[in-house]
Amino acid sequence: MSRLHVVSGKGGTGKTTVAAALALALAADGRRTLLVEVEGRQGIAQLFETEPLPYEERKIATAPGGGEVHALAIDPEFALLDYLHMFYKLGSAGRALKKLGAIDFATTIAPGLRDVLLTGKACEAVRRKGKDGRFVYDSVIMDAPPTGRITRFLNVNHEVAGLARTGPIHNQAQAVMRVLKSPQTAVHMVTLLEEMPVQETADGITELRADGLPTGGVIINMVRPAILDQEAVEAAANGQRTAVAKALSQAGLGGARRGGTAERLVDPLLEQAREHAERVELERAQRAELTGLGLPLHELELLTDGVDLAGLYRLAADLRKQWPT
Repeated sequence: MSRLHVVSGKGGTGKTTVAAALALALAADGRRTLLVEVEGRQGIAQLFETEPLPYEERKIATAPGGGEVHALAIDPEFALLDYLHMFYKLGSAGRALKKLGAIDFATTIAPGLRDVLLTGKACEAVRRKGKDGRFVYDSVIMDAPPTGRITRFLNVNHEVAGLARTGPIHNQAQAVMRVLKSPQTAVHMVTLLEEMPVQETADGITELRADGLPTGGVIINMVRPAILDQEAVEAAANGQRTAVAKALSQAGLGGARRGGTAERLVDPLLEQAREHAERVELERAQRAELTGLGLPLHELELLTDGVDLAGLYRLAADLRKQWPT
């Protein structure tokens, strides 16, 4: 069973929302989860309607059944200070380097080091145990970079190769990769039933597999209900005009006689029905593409009023029903 859940997806698919909902879902029934943000956007704080997250693990929500969701916004500069203290015992010297701007300089000119620090902090939380010998967190959920960057972000070995082939940095990268390429990790892709997000999802999964990174599931977000299928639309359009006008009249939308209100509504109504049926057919084709990837599919409905805190709990409940236990 995976304990590190990496959530990626094309921009605009709602990956941060899905990561937050997954953290709530996995925290049900008394479990503890850690939701990690690595891009510095404070999207998690906005979703949970709380203050901006500091560089410390903080409880932000209670899940059904008494579980807890904790969150952490990883700052690469602070993570590097932790790293320097852990391996080199720099202490106050490390803080002096930060004041001089050396820490920011190091994480800027060495993006591979930055990724090691970000992924390393999440992997440390996965491995961490309490005094009782049990894992501190049942699951760690990472709101990761978008699909186009996710493979490079996770494959820190390649990034570190140009920085250090031996020593603590190299050893840290190796330890991170042992977690990321193990059954403890699953990389989930968030998508919409649209051509570009589906294509990016397929490309991302191909890259992950090529680099030996473990794929999890595909989460289809913002799914709209299919009200009519093509057969129903064609039936209404072919020889059913009178019946549609009569139904409109019975609904109080004017008389069904020729030229009446109900009669004038038929064409616009049938046009909308055709457009709906076309969308349903396009989504059916995209869903078939996703099915062909051979990964579990999970679907979350479109919340027409947007995602507030109540909506987030609603999505978590839907996800919990679909998620393997």
